[in-house]
Amino acid sequence: MTWGIQRLRALSGIIGFLALWEIAVRLFHVPEYVLPAPSAILRNIVVNWRTLLDAARFTIQPMLLGFLVAVVAGVLIALSIAFSRRVQMVLYPLLVFLQIVPKIAVAPLFIIWFGFGLVPKVLLVFLLSFFPIVVAAITAFRSIEPEIIELVRSTGAGPLRTFRMVQLPHALPALFGGFKVAAALAATAAVVAEFVASDRGLGYLLLSYNGNLDTAGSFAAIFILSALGLALYGAVELLEGIAVPWHVSRRRIAGEVPGL
Repeated sequence: MTWGIQRLRALSGIIGFLALWEIAVRLFHVPEYVLPAPSAILRNIVVNWRTLLDAARFTIQPMLLGFLVAVVAGVLIALSIAFSRRVQMVLYPLLVFLQIVPKIAVAPLFIIWFGFGLVPKVLLVFLLSFFPIVVAAITAFRSIEPEIIELVRSTGAGPLRTFRMVQLPHALPALFGGFKVAAALAATAAVVAEFVASDRGLGYLLLSYNGNLDTAGSFAAIFILSALGLALYGAVELLEGIAVPWHVSRRRIAGEVPGL
């Protein structure tokens, strides 16, 4: 019940913001090419729903693939860094350096190396999503107290059983924190990749609408892109609720633990 009330409050906040936006645009007679009203954006979505849907289908492919590859690679590399000091000394400085390199500046090189297909877009999404996952995963796997590990191993549990029964459950909340940050970045990365090289997708539509001063169309594409990012974020949050229902953050959302 509490979960539903919280969602209704969040929805009411969004509706209130859109209502204020609508009123402000009408009250101050803002030209549509400067800032369209939400009703004009909705009308554009209804009229061009087929074009927007086709573009969204194209955009969601690199978004999902890049995110999933970042999750798998990020967790595996974080495991090797967290449990091996030698690997940490070699890989971690390299990862920090790669994170500092501006991804958008490197994106045109992906076109030279891999062409105009799906691969360069997946790579850009992967690069932008990868580092938050790695950092969160390393912190998660290292955050457990050594005394707890020693206690578990004193019962006769081997390294694999200790990891499966103690270290992994302990790390899951922080891991999902990194996943959610990466999910929020994946949609941005996908559309930026389409800015660089694409003749389809929401990023291409945005460039086309901006070139024609179709601000309502631009906002329509932005709203659809935001919905894709929100859907991916919601899917990660749903998985988090299934995987770690016992964690205090999830119990607070459910109303079992009082908020601060």
